[in-house]
Amino acid sequence: MKPAEVLKKWWGYGSFRPMQEEIISAALDGKDVLAMLPTGGGKSVCFQVPGLMADGLTLVVTPLIALMKDQVQNLGERGIKAIAVHAGMNRREVDLALNNAAYGDCKFLYLSPERLGTFLFRSYLEVLNISYIVVDEAHCISQWGYDFRPDYLKIGELRKTVNAPVIALTATATPRVAEDIMEKLGFKEKLVLKSGFERPNLSYVVRKCFDKKGQLLNVCNGIAGSGIVYMRNRAKCEETSSFLSSEGVSCSFYHAGLGSLARAERQEAWKSGEVRVMVCTNAFGMGIDKPDVRFVIHYDIPKSIEGYYQET
Repeated sequence: MKPAEVLKKWWGYGSFRPMQEEIISAALDGKDVLAMLPTGGGKSVCFQVPGLMADGLTLVVTPLIALMKDQVQNLGERGIKAIAVHAGMNRREVDLALNNAAYGDCKFLYLSPERLGTFLFRSYLEVLNISYIVVDEAHCISQWGYDFRPDYLKIGELRKTVNAPVIALTATATPRVAEDIMEKLGFKEKLVLKSGFERPNLSYVVRKCFDKKGQLLNVCNGIAGSGIVYMRNRAKCEETSSFLSSEGVSCSFYHAGLGSLARAERQEAWKSGEVRVMVCTNAFGMGIDKPDVRFVIHYDIPKSIEGYYQET
């Protein structure tokens, strides 16, 4: 099958979005590729299409448990077998998942970067038959990126034993970060493919105000659909969520200090529409596919321009 036929069969789309086809072609040619597409630009299709066309298993390294679960669920609903291994699982669950990935009819194995160096994962490497190594949120591998994750450096080590092309994906990277990503991942030849970052369906507004809580309430009440309110610290998440709830806004809060079960429940409540507004740190929201998000508010100044762009 050709890439366009795979897209039509599994996703029902008649054509690719800008740059998707070029990225897929590079991957099918066995090239290492760094793909820079805006959030919502269809990054997952860029590795899922070649992954379905290959004989083996596609290994997807991502730091976002929420995204893993979301994509595994979405692939499962299309009849494509995918498995996730993340930090919230015990040894027996991980062993069972890796066994299914190795010996079951599995096409995609999602793995958190922390799992790459474990003895259990390493013990399965010879039988996993990896056709592609996908690095999602690839800026995390760069010390010049805005969310450096040292565990990502283990991917470079993995390349020494696994002879498979790399598809690295990010929504935003400066030229310096892009160079660093390709170097750390051991690209055989440097190749960056990117589409334009302008999003005509988004508008950006900065408001100067003396009553921030009042303005926040006005936006939440004045715009239909769901929204996200980003805060810089956990205490303010809880305090602001409590304020909005007391004013009748359907909302909850989310930060890395919550247990994994609580985080999963809150994410699902927001995704399903049971909760309309999520007040959170940037631990929330990345990579979740939700069609009715109508506003993203930064109550505090974000850590960086790149962080702001990614979050919006």
